[in-house]
Amino acid sequence: EGKRGPAEGEHPAVTLFRQYLRIRTVQPEPSYDEAVLFLEKIAKDLGLECQKVEVAPGRVVTILTWQGTDPSLRSLVLNSHTDVVPVFEEHWNHDPFEAFKDTQGNIYARGAQDMKCVGIQYLEAVRRLKAEGKCFPRTIHLTFVPDEEIGGYQGMQLFVKQPEFKALRAGFALDEGLASPTETFTVFYSERSPWWLHVTSSGNPGHGSQFIENTAAEKLHKVVTSVLEFREQEKHRLQSDPNLTLGSVTSVNLTMLEGGVAFNVVPATMRASFDFRVPPDVDHKAFDERIQGWCQEAGEGVTYQFYQKFTEPRITAVDDSNPWWVEFSRVCREMNLRIKPEIFPASTDSRYLRAVRVPALGFSPMNRTPVLLHDHNEFLNEAVFLQGIDIYARLLPALASMPALHDEC
Repeated sequence: EGKRGPAEGEHPAVTLFRQYLRIRTVQPEPSYDEAVLFLEKIAKDLGLECQKVEVAPGRVVTILTWQGTDPSLRSLVLNSHTDVVPVFEEHWNHDPFEAFKDTQGNIYARGAQDMKCVGIQYLEAVRRLKAEGKCFPRTIHLTFVPDEEIGGYQGMQLFVKQPEFKALRAGFALDEGLASPTETFTVFYSERSPWWLHVTSSGNPGHGSQFIENTAAEKLHKVVTSVLEFREQEKHRLQSDPNLTLGSVTSVNLTMLEGGVAFNVVPATMRASFDFRVPPDVDHKAFDERIQGWCQEAGEGVTYQFYQKFTEPRITAVDDSNPWWVEFSRVCREMNLRIKPEIFPASTDSRYLRAVRVPALGFSPMNRTPVLLHDHNEFLNEAVFLQGIDIYARLLPALASMPALHDEC
C-alpha cells in the first residue's frame, strides 16, 4: 500500500498515517528524502506554505505554515520528528514497516506511537479546520525535524539556532508525550536531563595468577557499587511515595563495561559507562560533586568524563501563571479529558525549545494504549488515532486564538 489505495471503508486520515509509517525513516540511515517529499505533497494538498531548512548535510527540517490573521502575535509551533528507532524484526509479528492493521483496528508499525501518529494528527486537524473555513489570529507552524531519536544534535538542537527558527516567532509549542494505559492522558511540562558519563579507572597491571594490589578493577568496582547503591535509594524513594513518578527521581543504569586484553593479564585501565537521568529540580553542582566524590573515594587514578550533560532543564509552568496552560487545560476539561501533568522520564526535542525560552508541552493523545515506544510490536489503534485528531481540532483553535499576551502588546 506504499502507493496502494485505502483499504475498504478506511478513514482517509488512517490511510495517510499508514503511508507515512511505510516510509523507512529508521535510524541509523533514515529515508529522509522520501519523508520530505511526502510532506511537501501534503502541504500542497492542504494549501500550506512549505519551507525546507537544511541544518546539517542531509538533515532537513520541513516547516508547513498556516498563516494567521495577526502577524504581530507569536506563533503556535506543532513539532514532531520524522525518524524512528531501529527494529529487531525477528521479534515482530508483522513487518514493522508494513503498517499492518488487524481486525481490531490495531496498526502495527515502528513509529505508530513514536511519533508519526502525532505528525499526521496535526495535519488532519488542520485539514478539518481549513475545510470548515476557519482561520485564526496566530500563525500555526508544523515543524517536522530529523534525528530526534539520536539526540537531536543534527536536528532541533541546530534548528533553534537558525535565523529561520527565529523567524517563526514561536510563542508556544506542542511536542511528543507518551501513551497512557489508563483513561488519563499524560502531559509533560519538563524533562529529566541526560547525563551520560564514562568512569575510567587505572591501576597496577600484572599477571593474572597474582594478588596484585590497587588494580583498576577493584577501584572501578567501588564506583559501580556506590552508583548502584544510589540507584537502589532512588528506586526505593519512587516505590515508597505514590505521588512520585519516574520523572521525579534520578535513575541510573550501568550500560557499558570495557577493559582487559587477555584472561591472564590484569588490565591497567577499565571503563564503566552510566546513563543518569536527572530531574529538573536537582542541584546540578551538588550532584556533579557527588559523582566526583564516588570517584575520589574509590582511590587514585579514577576519573570521569561526560559524553553528554544537558544542564539547561527548563520547566513550563502548569498553573494559572501560564496562559497557554490555562487554555490547554480548559479545552481538555470541556472535552472531559482527564490529564495529569508530569516530568518526562527521558528526553525529547522539547528540551531545546524550552532552552530558548519557548514554553512547550509534551502531549501525545493516546490513552487506553500500552506504552510501546522503542518496543517490539509497537501499535496504535485507529479509533484512538482518530480521537487524537478530534482533540487537536479543539486545541488548535483555542491556542491559535489566544489573545495578545503582555509581552506582545
